[in-house]
Amino acid sequence: MPEGGLYVCATPIGNLGDVSDRLRETLVTADVIYAEDTRRTSKLLRHIGAKTKVQSLFAGNEKTRSRKLVDDVRAGKTVVLVSDAGMPTVSDPGAEAVRLVREEGLSLTVIPGPSAVTTAITLSGFSGDRFSFEGFLPRKGKERSRRLQQLGLEDRPVVLFASPHRLAGDLRDLLDAVGVDRRVAVTREMTKLHEEVWVGTLGEAVERWTGEIRGELTLVLEGSSLTPVTAEAAIAEARSLVTSGASPSDAARSVAQDSGVSRRVIYQALLEGQDAS
Repeated sequence: MPEGGLYVCATPIGNLGDVSDRLRETLVTADVIYAEDTRRTSKLLRHIGAKTKVQSLFAGNEKTRSRKLVDDVRAGKTVVLVSDAGMPTVSDPGAEAVRLVREEGLSLTVIPGPSAVTTAITLSGFSGDRFSFEGFLPRKGKERSRRLQQLGLEDRPVVLFASPHRLAGDLRDLLDAVGVDRRVAVTREMTKLHEEVWVGTLGEAVERWTGEIRGELTLVLEGSSLTPVTAEAAIAEARSLVTSGASPSDAARSVAQDSGVSRRVIYQALLEGQDAS
């Protein structure tokens, strides 16, 4: 039976039947549970017959609630930390609480369990010997462009989270950044009744995943087989193509597909070069 300390618990990513005996016992016997979404956690607790007190700990109150969590642990309470689904701290709140508990030398235990990251890698059929986890892409701006450019050169499969209303845009930008032929796995509603796994090229994905999309989504982008090329070298090659008669758009697209450097980065550099001349 769990004793005083912080228990960071992975919870089901969709199917409540994935609750382990250890997780069930920890949730039932805890003094208090700190949850990213109290409504979702309450549903889980009803499923297992637990009546444990639940408090919120989400991005908006993470700093203040983490200090309160530490106070509870220091007082000898058995404290549980959960996120919406999967493991806290993985694209979810929780790192601040873990850091504070460790700094104070208090008891810390992790209860492992379901993971959208490893489940998606397995379902994709891409090699899981080495992979990268990127979470959600930045929404916009230079950080998004920089991240997309890096993905074009990544030789490991990359796991990405995506929201339903941003999926189509993410797929289009990935296509621009890494090329039309790179394969991607789109997993939807993993472990649930309507689980769907689709694998194809980014060109096919942009056509397939349009309109209204619902459910939890995780993408796995296949690793690049290209030899890394610097942005400077790619831009120089594209300029050479433009000098030979190609349009900036066609040159950027061609070099991006061959090099893995973002088409947008190349195209913008070509336009800036024209403006300067």
